[in-house]
Amino acid sequence: MCGIVGYVGPRPAVPYLIDGLRRLEYRGYDSAGVAVVEPEGFFVVRAEGKLSALVTRLDGRKSAGTTGIGHTRWATHGKPTERNAHPHLSEDRRIAVIHNGIIENFAQRKKILQAEGRVFRSDTDTEVFAYEVSKHYRGDLFEAVREARRTLVGAYAVVVASVDEPGVLVAARSGPPIVLCRGEG
Repeated sequence: MCGIVGYVGPRPAVPYLIDGLRRLEYRGYDSAGVAVVEPEGFFVVRAEGKLSALVTRLDGRKSAGTTGIGHTRWATHGKPTERNAHPHLSEDRRIAVIHNGIIENFAQRKKILQAEGRVFRSDTDTEVFAYEVSKHYRGDLFEAVREARRTLVGAYAVVVASVDEPGVLVAARSGPPIVLCRGEG
């Protein structure tokens, strides 16, 4: 079980992501992380342990990005380490993914992606999702997520961001619920 949150709005995303993660902290104590879209790429901070470790690591580090995703992890694939903390990025660091749930065929898909020359940096099933989205990305994040989902089997909720589409998050699910909210401003 993990907690996932995304933010798109007119203000810097990090405070909203941290607030959302605090509300979901009971869903994961192994690690936490955020990825925020910035003009030069993703601002990513991850930490092993409780959310407080991420907050400490963020101290003094600023991002003005207004689109981002955040995650608290309860490990299912891979040990609870910073290396396995979410968000996970595609190899080219243009796609970021967070997810809750299990991708049942991740080992099979990982072997296929490795045979295509992809190099993995974690032991998680989530990184497979990031690489699948990247493989299918042709300028339309929604369509890339749709195509990636066709290759993956499991019960999950996912949020995906791309540095090439600031102001856009794509959320999808296969089984577990996902809640989308719209606030004033």
